[in-house]
Amino acid sequence: MKVNVEVECSPEEARRFLGLPDVTRANEVYVDALTKAMQGTGNFDQLQELTKQVAPMGQLGLKLFQQFIESGVAMGMSGGGSGKPKKGDE
Repeated sequence: MKVNVEVECSPEEARRFLGLPDVTRANEVYVDALTKAMQGTGNFDQLQELTKQVAPMGQLGLKLFQQFIESGVAMGMSGGGSGKPKKGDE
C-alpha cells in the first residue's frame, strides 16, 4: 500500500513546523558581505583569492559538495534504492 500526503504551506510555515531555526538575518549578513567582497574583485586572481576565503577547502570542497548533491539527486530519481520493489509495494 502506498500513501501520499501533500502539504501546502509557505517556507516559513514549514520551517516553524519542523522546528528549524530562523537564519534569515544570518543569511542577509552573509549575502551582504559576499556582495561587498565581490565588488572589490577586478580580475581573475582577486576572484580566485576570494573563492579560497569563502570555500576553505577550495576546489576539492566544491567538488565533494557537487558529488554529494548529484548522488542525492540520483538516489531520488531511482527511488532511493536498488530499483527492486519492496515487499508489499507492488
